[in-house]
Amino acid sequence: MNPDIEDVIADVRPGIQADGGDVELVGVDESTGVVTVRLSGACVGCPSSTLTMKFGVERIMKDRVPWVTSVQQVEIDQHPDWAMS
Repeated sequence: MNPDIEDVIADVRPGIQADGGDVELVGVDESTGVVTVRLSGACVGCPSSTLTMKFGVERIMKDRVPWVTSVQQVEIDQHPDWAMS
């Protein structure tokens, strides 16, 4: 995995955990700039999780890692085909 991406996840994690949730890095597709994460805990099913993703995790990720184009969320039992490579 990309250390810059992992650093951003580590930085945003405490805020998400403070609300009873968590965020896990699932995969990074450097060719498209897409970072995939999984929210868990209180974030699952929370109506605010979309806002957390777009205005929290994605905004910070794009600010700190210029080649990132988007951050996408997968469900607990999902993972993109490329995430494990």
